[in-house]
Amino acid sequence: MAGRLIYLIGPSGSGKDSLLDAARVRLAERGCRIARRVITRSAQAGGEAAEGVSPERFAVLEAQGEFALSWHANGLSYGIPRDIDDWLAAGEDVLVNGSRGHLAQTRLRYPQLWVLLLSVDQAVLRQRLLARGRESLAEIEQRLARNVRFSEDLVAEAVPGLCLIDNSGALERTVECLLTCLNGETLCA
Repeated sequence: MAGRLIYLIGPSGSGKDSLLDAARVRLAERGCRIARRVITRSAQAGGEAAEGVSPERFAVLEAQGEFALSWHANGLSYGIPRDIDDWLAAGEDVLVNGSRGHLAQTRLRYPQLWVLLLSVDQAVLRQRLLARGRESLAEIEQRLARNVRFSEDLVAEAVPGLCLIDNSGALERTVECLLTCLNGETLCA
């Protein structure tokens, strides 16, 4: 029996990396692997526990077919190692920190995809983005507007296998919501 590909998406600052770190042990207990992304960003840059590579190395890996999924966003390149296909074939569930912009292509490759959309109250998200100091206030406001449109469109499409998770509160509650979604629920706030 094939495993499930679980595709976690959400706006920058929604807490995807924090959620994955907090849920790692409990997911492993359920037989769910978390795929480690390859990113053209230094591993010392902070954030998720990804493998940092140069843009040149990424291009070589991509050309050699080393990625099951890859995309380019925000000036960076992201890859999900093709090992996930072996894990899925062996019946293991695999959770991927995905890309909202790459969702349609991922669904084409993995039609039974489960999508977990992590959301955050706009005021909370604004504060998180301001605290990071990576963008101007105008850029943050544009990002927030895009996030609302994307989420509304995704929900309106009634995407199969979509579960909405609110990460505006305590992280442990969000972990519980993640686990609830993996049991087949479609909404957890």
